Amino acid sequence: EVVPEFDNNPVEEAYKMATPNGDSLLVYPAKKGDEVVGFAINTYSNNGFSGNIQLMVGFDTKDRVVNYAVLSHAETPGLGSKMNDWFRDTARPNQVVVGRNLSEGNLSVSKDGGQIDAITASTITSRAFLEAINRAYMVYKKSDVDSSATKQNNPDSNQEEEGGESHE
Repeated sequence: EVVPEFDNNPVEEAYKMATPNGDSLLVYPAKKGDEVVGFAINTYSNNGFSGNIQLMVGFDTKDRVVNYAVLSHAETPGLGSKMNDWFRDTARPNQVVVGRNLSEGNLSVSKDGGQIDAITASTITSRAFLEAINRAYMVYKKSDVDSSATKQNNPDSNQEEEGGESHE
């Protein structure tokens, strides 16, 4: 589970949100009663060492990463493939993305002046992983600002927004 406890069916209420680069991401609102408690966002990066990385990233309503799930990747076994566990290792706080508040700034690897330690020998994968989370956060902020109710009551809410390729 990548979002706080909810009682709605986020899949039924999912909608697409455009990103600044013209594609769109699928957003799953999580609600407790009528209150939005978070969003799960299907995100990606095409900049992994071996290509595309797909993630599901969850945010609470306070801009924090609740959790993530690696949906697919083709990264090197034993190196970049460690991303699923590496960024959760609480014994090494400089690696952990869960619980980070992205309103304080985008996530980046320490080699680039950021606050997250890259996977050993897999900086490219680490950059791509964080890029996917940052992309999800941009869409989360749009979802948080836009009225979820408006989107859910819009019969076209599952239609792709203008100008983009979908990455479901």
